[in-house]
Amino acid sequence: MHLQCVLHTACIKGVRATPVDVEVAVSSGLPGMTIVGMPDAAVRESQERVRAAIRACGYAMPASKVVVNLAPSSLRKAGSGFDLPIAAAILAATGQVDARRLEAFLLVGELSLEGRVRPVRGTLSYAVCAAESGLDLAVSSDARDCAPLTGTVQYGVRSLCDLRSCEFARLAFPPAGQSVSALDFGSIYGNESAKRALQIAAAGSHGILFMGPPGSGKSMLASALPSILPELDERQRMEAATIHSVAGESVDGVLAGIRPFRSVHHSSSMAGLIGGGNPVRPGEASLAHQGVLFLDELPEFSPAVLQALRQPMEQGRVSITRADGSVELPCRFMLVAAANPCPCGFFGDPDKACRCTETQVSRYQGRIGGPLLDRIDMHVDVWRCDPSVLLGRGDERAATSDDLRVGVLTAREFARWRCERKGDAPFSADGEALLRCCRMADTELRLVEQAARVQGLSGRGIMRVLGVARTIADMDRSERVREEDLLEAVGFRMRRGV
Repeated sequence: MHLQCVLHTACIKGVRATPVDVEVAVSSGLPGMTIVGMPDAAVRESQERVRAAIRACGYAMPASKVVVNLAPSSLRKAGSGFDLPIAAAILAATGQVDARRLEAFLLVGELSLEGRVRPVRGTLSYAVCAAESGLDLAVSSDARDCAPLTGTVQYGVRSLCDLRSCEFARLAFPPAGQSVSALDFGSIYGNESAKRALQIAAAGSHGILFMGPPGSGKSMLASALPSILPELDERQRMEAATIHSVAGESVDGVLAGIRPFRSVHHSSSMAGLIGGGNPVRPGEASLAHQGVLFLDELPEFSPAVLQALRQPMEQGRVSITRADGSVELPCRFMLVAAANPCPCGFFGDPDKACRCTETQVSRYQGRIGGPLLDRIDMHVDVWRCDPSVLLGRGDERAATSDDLRVGVLTAREFARWRCERKGDAPFSADGEALLRCCRMADTELRLVEQAARVQGLSGRGIMRVLGVARTIADMDRSERVREEDLLEAVGFRMRRGV
């Protein structure tokens, strides 16, 4: 006796699902099951779950030798999602279910000992893989990290018993999420210059560092940022939702168009922030893709962890190399950071005396690292506001999120118009392209040169200033960067020193 069957599944590598063929051969020999093809411990353990599930659902487990090969064998297989395709292939090879009907599906799911199909991470990534392979997707009917996708039909499987008829119900997609009730800038009194800085940062996706004493409102300002960010477009939603799906996070908000806002504690490890592990999982930087990565108490992070952010900030992706190959994780985020100026927090405060020595202040600020600071576009000092303003008794009305959002949308719309009508390249690290789209006259060029000399700006720092100035000009619908745009951008580049 020699019975064979080949069914389709996939394996997550990074945030993408790679097609895998499940080949089953049932032949004469000592009874037993062997799984080959570089399986990890979870995959090897699946043979016990598969045996129990097959018997619990009334099928017959072959009383002969069963060999399961997961091809290609050069790809390491991880996770419990291989349970369902392995069990289906064994049943199809022994003629207990219709193999031809199952060949049209990409099967993924974990099995309970009673044969119920449990959801696994990464349903969206598997759906993309199925669409690219011309297959329909069959996963657990309890999967919640799913969304409609052109090119494939997604079905829910409740248990192995459903394989008898191969008539699966369409997967029920969760309803579109509601918009989050983010803090409104109108409820934050004072710090109007910091609000202006956040408006510019949101308009051009610029990184920003707030530095100021405790209680000055740094974290509150950052938490109000989502209220002025534009919604994700369809492509961005799928990119961000796929990452959240692979990480086991809810995708409801992202699919509703809400940009991710990830607030990271300073005790986070490098793998937690950048990504890593075995198998490689996305970190907070990737979960903030197309959104905001907020790092509070920036100097309290491990210097090595902070410096690992340099490549993601420049390239918009993380490259993680392991013995079995390299994995790339997308992470194009907007960095927002907050820091106290010294260990006690009151260096430079006009109302409270600082207890730190000059050496302590220098060492504390030095924990952030010059290379990372050079990559943050805007450095803004935040001070405690006057009590009368805080209590709402000031003369000026606080700018609301609706007020600031108008400028953000105007700048992005005008930047899109420039790229389409004027042939400008989108903002990037390409200095030559950025200079062309700024369209500066000799007066502005001399101003940039003078500011670079006075402030000691690096080449990267000059480009960061020009990028912020270009965004400010976009907010005023100006095709060229003017002197006042440059002066404001340079002002946001200056930071407090010892």
